[in-house]
Amino acid sequence: MWARLWALLAALRAGWCLLPQSGYLHPDEFFQAPEVMAGDILNLQVYYPWEFLSSSPCRTVVFPLMTSGVTYWVIKSLQQLDICSSCINSYTLLVSPRLLFTIFSFTLDYSVYRLAPFWGADPWKALVLLAGSYVTLVFYTRTFTNTLEGLLFALLMVLVSSTKSCGSSAEPTSSSLIGVITTAGFFNRPTFLAFALMPLLYWASLIVDSQKSIKTLINHFLKLILCACFTAIVFITADTFYFTSVSLDNLYSTKQSITPFNFLSYNLNPHNLALHGSHPRVTHFTVNGVMLFGILHIMAISAGFRMLKKYVHQLMQVRWCYHGLPALLVHSEGSSTLLLFYFVPLAFLSLFSHQEPRFLIPLILPLVLFSASPNRTVKWKFLIVLFNLLGALLFGCLHQGGLIPCLFHLEQLIHSPASTSHPRHYTLLFAHTYMPPRSLLNIKKTEMHVEVIDMAGSGEETLCQTVEQQASNFTCSNCHIFIIIPGTVRATITKCGVSLKNETLIFPHLSMEDPPEIPILSSGNWRSQLGLYILELGRDHQILVLNPKIQALPV
Repeated sequence: MWARLWALLAALRAGWCLLPQSGYLHPDEFFQAPEVMAGDILNLQVYYPWEFLSSSPCRTVVFPLMTSGVTYWVIKSLQQLDICSSCINSYTLLVSPRLLFTIFSFTLDYSVYRLAPFWGADPWKALVLLAGSYVTLVFYTRTFTNTLEGLLFALLMVLVSSTKSCGSSAEPTSSSLIGVITTAGFFNRPTFLAFALMPLLYWASLIVDSQKSIKTLINHFLKLILCACFTAIVFITADTFYFTSVSLDNLYSTKQSITPFNFLSYNLNPHNLALHGSHPRVTHFTVNGVMLFGILHIMAISAGFRMLKKYVHQLMQVRWCYHGLPALLVHSEGSSTLLLFYFVPLAFLSLFSHQEPRFLIPLILPLVLFSASPNRTVKWKFLIVLFNLLGALLFGCLHQGGLIPCLFHLEQLIHSPASTSHPRHYTLLFAHTYMPPRSLLNIKKTEMHVEVIDMAGSGEETLCQTVEQQASNFTCSNCHIFIIIPGTVRATITKCGVSLKNETLIFPHLSMEDPPEIPILSSGNWRSQLGLYILELGRDHQILVLNPKIQALPV
């Protein structure tokens, strides 16, 4: 039964990726890989984020090239070979990188199946907990660097757990692979060291506990260090070639290509973190963990306090002095070590003031292994199912859910036969939405007939000034101006004194920055409050709506 349930959830993961999911989690899912690669490989008009343009780049280009870059190269090659005449469109630009990440996400399932017997967990129950989590269904099918961080963390746990502590030596290849994965994870996100710390300490304690020869012990650590250095050289070389080619001056140096150090230098500055939002240090423990994992996080906290009480009691005993920390890691119960794998990274990430839920998604692996222990009956089954259903609905469908279908709609409009035969100029003004990924409009860099204006969360006065300015410049007969705005702030455009030619409503769309009011939701106007409007400006400067066309586009 558990195996069939896992297969069903795995099929849901792949199928929902292909639909595709309309929810928009965070701009980083586009602007840390797909948007950049679409500009570099497909020569599309894109917005390059500051991490890739700065004189001190903070992101390695290796993983974007290996993921989104590969998928875009494939669809470009298919189109050039006339195997698929229209392979490059908004759907393939969105889904192809996501599909690759979805395939990669099954690395988690493999890791759980391999690790469950080692850590004393029920394999199929752990797999169902993993596959049924909305974190796996939504976050692990998106192009986040956090997703890659979670996959590398899973592989690292498999490597360190493949070493037996029953007197046998470590596998000869483990040291090399551990060095490669740790360094790759560090270049992907320097925060990977927080996740790698406990697995590396666990691996080192096993090596020390099982090896009788100091020569063999040194050999293991030398292999790790040499492979880590070689991997670092590969990343630095690739980044140097890439950022040198895009640099606008000759002042670029190899030192600037050590992207993790640039990342740390930027994020260790409290002023820089404040620009992205500051949170209380307990946000990961009290809010984000519950938001991602629900009751499983609360159960882990409860078990963590019991474990802490137990170890404090051990500190009072003489045998602590004899065994020491390495022996504690090796001989302690598997569930206790898994809790350390869960809480130690969480504690390190809590030292930074900027705390987002997605930073914790790699922790799903030790959490499901801990929760699926045979001596720990999975309680609250109904609550777990309900929690993940609501999470999948909120983040997979509703959250900023109209923006991606809106871009699909605009891409079809811009590339329609009428627009092709009679060139038109389009101005797209986005307000109170997440940053729109320009690549999904499928506009070549050589085509200058589309202008995108991102107003972000501008106030009413600033927004109206911009709208009125665009309306006053409405001169050419083939010019079209569209305003994309959530239904919750739709009334703002009415106050701007401009006329509207038609309206298109895309449903559903939930903006947590401009949430709908509960009394309005209970009225007959609830659909517009949970929608995203595409408003086309008319030429009359009266507050008048001509030929209204309100429709709900299918998602």
